[in-house]
Amino acid sequence: MKKLHQPSCIPIAINKHAHYSYSIEKEFEAGLLLKGWEVKALRVGQVNIRESYILVHSKEAFLIGSIISALYIVSPYMQCDERRARKLLLSKQELHVLSNIIQRHGYSVIALSMYWKNAWAKLKIGAGKGKKQYDKREEIKERDWKLEQRRMIKKFIVT
Repeated sequence: MKKLHQPSCIPIAINKHAHYSYSIEKEFEAGLLLKGWEVKALRVGQVNIRESYILVHSKEAFLIGSIISALYIVSPYMQCDERRARKLLLSKQELHVLSNIIQRHGYSVIALSMYWKNAWAKLKIGAGKGKKQYDKREEIKERDWKLEQRRMIKKFIVT
């Protein structure tokens, strides 16, 4: 039998609000330490990382604020905490860089996306500074102007 080519990175959840609220300067890829019921819930896509952030404490990194909803088929004797802190698997060098970034004034580390890389659940995290309201307005104006330019070019080419 011939194996079909499968993409190496299949998205589970994407934090679309992250790039709107933060100017991301550096990105990292981290593994997740998960329980069995959490992996099953990820396969179904019952995860929300919109309000999650990364906390570095005593040379370990944790994902705080993410919600992984338990499936209805999970055994009744298991206690499923949807909002528990999940440990991130990073190298010592990456942890050192993250702790230095967090110590700088105004910088945050947030979750950008969660995806499957082969059989492993991975989390893309970004370090950046929060945007001010006027930065967000400028971004919206720039996006609208680019859209208007494309419309004008399309109208000019068609006629």
